[in-house]
Amino acid sequence: MSGRPRIPLLDPEVARAAAVEAGIPEMTADLNVFRAWLHHPPLARWLSDLLMGLLWEGRLDPRLRELVIMRIGWVTGSDYEWTQHWRIATGLGLDPDDVTATRDWQRHDAFGPAERAVLAAADETLDDGAVSATTWEACVEHVGADEQVLLELVTAIGLWRMVAGVLRSLEIPLEDGVGSWPPDGVSPSAG
Repeated sequence: MSGRPRIPLLDPEVARAAAVEAGIPEMTADLNVFRAWLHHPPLARWLSDLLMGLLWEGRLDPRLRELVIMRIGWVTGSDYEWTQHWRIATGLGLDPDDVTATRDWQRHDAFGPAERAVLAAADETLDDGAVSATTWEACVEHVGADEQVLLELVTAIGLWRMVAGVLRSLEIPLEDGVGSWPPDGVSPSAG
């Protein structure tokens, strides 16, 4: 990245006012991604509704969701996504070793069948654009047959894949004072 976002970030006060006007939580304006998205308030609202809904109101187990997001951040090389969701995942109580293990999840013995199913689903979607029949059946068996949960799983994979691409394409920088690639600063290119 060049160090400068391709869409200038709104001043924090301007971003907060735009967030309030757009009807999204004012605290989103503290995130650099929203300071860019709020140049287009309706778009920021649409994205906020989907992201915040899946994060805070969804039925998919938050642990599984965060492991999937961390895997997507790693595979796509999205430092912003990895870094933001490191804080969310660990804030939700996920073991930092498990979060870090999403980098090479097939070798992490602590992951059970549910974690392996959703991480395989994320990898297949990243590689092939869809979840295979075998992995879908593993998700149904180990995550559950609840159609709403399964819809959230595939939507979360697709959404955070899209967000990773947006973050990288717009070259969204980390917030001031936030360290890159927690916990150890290792990025996919270094691995």
